Amino acid sequence: MHSNGSALSVAQRLNSKPHLMGSPSRKAAGSPLRSAVGFLLLDSSLHPIAFNVEAIRVLSYPNQLATVRPADVFLAERIRETLLDREPSRESTLVTEFRSGRRRYLCRAFRVDSDTKGPSHASIAVLLERAPVSVIPLSPVSEQFNLTRRERDALEHLLQGLSNKEIANRMSVSPNTVKAFLRLIMLKMEVTSRAAIVAKIMMTGP
Repeated sequence: MHSNGSALSVAQRLNSKPHLMGSPSRKAAGSPLRSAVGFLLLDSSLHPIAFNVEAIRVLSYPNQLATVRPADVFLAERIRETLLDREPSRESTLVTEFRSGRRRYLCRAFRVDSDTKGPSHASIAVLLERAPVSVIPLSPVSEQFNLTRRERDALEHLLQGLSNKEIANRMSVSPNTVKAFLRLIMLKMEVTSRAAIVAKIMMTGP
């Protein structure tokens, strides 16, 4: 783990059980639900000093954690490629939003006050949050295709780019039940894939 005292205290305030780490690890069975917010502490050169598992998940999506190179090296590359603003403002050198795979995220950067001197002291705290999906009125869609409430719930999560497993967690059902909901939606919309569901809604929307 790469962190100094002040950096660690900031991370602990943001997440009661932070996964501050130097390399990714597999989620243990029975462990608490992970944070929905990625957290990074960067030095003045934008090199990661501390981070949680969700930051790696966000910046590596859609790849699995097991395929990610050493986390600090991987994050340093992704920060330069994805988070560094090509036309920075006076307030921040980082972008305010970005895409990772098909998902859109918000990037919130905060200056960190630290008494520690040197090139590797914490300079910027960064929060990576899933951006809300573009507003698509689902009521007309539900009426048009005669969707049930649970099918509509599944559709809403699908439009957020969630996987079947993630949708199942949100709806407190099994992944097989989610598959059944999506199959019913496909039948009612006369399409054959998740992507075609989204395309159908876009084409039939207002």
